Amino acid sequence: MKSHPHTISGSSDSVPSAGTGALSGPPDSPAQTPAQTRALHRRVIHAARVLWRIQHIAFTAVWAHRLRSAFVVTAIALGIASLTVIIAAVDGAQKKALEITKEFGPDAALIFGGDIFNRAVGQRLTTLTPHDARSIRQMLPGVYLVVPMRSKRGITAKANGNNAEVERIVGATANYAEAWNWPLSQGRDFTQADVDRGARVCLLGVDPRDKLFAGVPPLGRTVFLNNIPFTVVGVLSKRGTSSPNARLDDRIIVPLTTLTQRFNMDRRHFPALRVKFTNAEAMDEHKEGLKSLLRHLHNLRPGDPDDFSIITADEVMKFIAMLQGGLVVFLGITAASAMVVGGFVLANLLYLSIAERQMEIGLRKAMGARNSAIVLQFLIESVTLTVIGSLLGLCIGIVLGRILSGFDLIELELSWKVFIIGVASAVAVGLVFGLRPARNAAALDPIHALKGNQ
Repeated sequence: MKSHPHTISGSSDSVPSAGTGALSGPPDSPAQTPAQTRALHRRVIHAARVLWRIQHIAFTAVWAHRLRSAFVVTAIALGIASLTVIIAAVDGAQKKALEITKEFGPDAALIFGGDIFNRAVGQRLTTLTPHDARSIRQMLPGVYLVVPMRSKRGITAKANGNNAEVERIVGATANYAEAWNWPLSQGRDFTQADVDRGARVCLLGVDPRDKLFAGVPPLGRTVFLNNIPFTVVGVLSKRGTSSPNARLDDRIIVPLTTLTQRFNMDRRHFPALRVKFTNAEAMDEHKEGLKSLLRHLHNLRPGDPDDFSIITADEVMKFIAMLQGGLVVFLGITAASAMVVGGFVLANLLYLSIAERQMEIGLRKAMGARNSAIVLQFLIESVTLTVIGSLLGLCIGIVLGRILSGFDLIELELSWKVFIIGVASAVAVGLVFGLRPARNAAALDPIHALKGNQ
């Protein structure tokens, strides 16, 4: 058989052409020549040098007019500080709302005597009775836990040689911790036997535990409440605050019967009732069922206002959202006003700077500077001032946030989002309010500019 070396050698006549539609790929783009690569590198280096010179001129101008720059920086800083607190407060409120909702429980309702939403003069607040609690437990479908509660303030606790003023002594029936989704860190909850016999037992919150038993195991020890001895059977886990200056951990829980008997309190009524349901998805139906049953038990006729209030996790979320919205509106107006004022101050100072630097601008244009370079120079000056102001404002906002958090005024959550939004807002203000003065500077006629103010 005759061989054909030229068909094996990979020569050009053995490869199908692109025009044949065979297996050939697209033609390669022409390779960049060394001369073109060097030219590209020179252009990049030249552009970097020009940008560096423009930036240097801009920073020099900012430093040369330090007093004017301070006005702009201060105005922007105030706006960014307010913006920082807004963002941190909104994030903190959302986090707190989730915590409160989780702690309150999506499967629970809290009933108060009287209409707490529309208080009227002479309105009765003691409308809930033990009969109401028994009826709800026995007659309302889906209920698995009912805990009546009342509280007393101004109690002094003594133990282990220490005294402590306790914000609240709460009287409750069995399963208080379960009813409030409040785990015990030590010990046990009340039993029905404790409630039935009016036992002198108690659960300690974190604050009384720390004040009375610092470094000492509290279980089984005796606490005196108004000189009445109680045995510690459990310790609640840390819960925090529910509102400014209202610490949930500063409380001691005792059986409801013990509280009413030992402290001479009303036994026929109680101010609050905690109810838990088996199905959290049907809370709207459960709430309507509670309302209908209580109106029937209280002999309310059609058209009579409710003499009780029912709160669920949805109401808590709505209330927090309302407070959060008010805070956002107030601080938002403050931040926007400060930013706009800072922007106008920036624009006016740039106009003044341009008027004083006409000869400099004219000389640069006469030497061949492009309009884009002039615009870029003044925009860099503008953005430099606003970014410095934003960094100062972020520091002020963080310090202010720490102070407010320390006083438990609002819940703040600081994150990188605060920094990013703050700097981005400052850059936007610098570009928006600096663009028109920068264009005016670039539009100056070099001949008239070189004459200056003559």
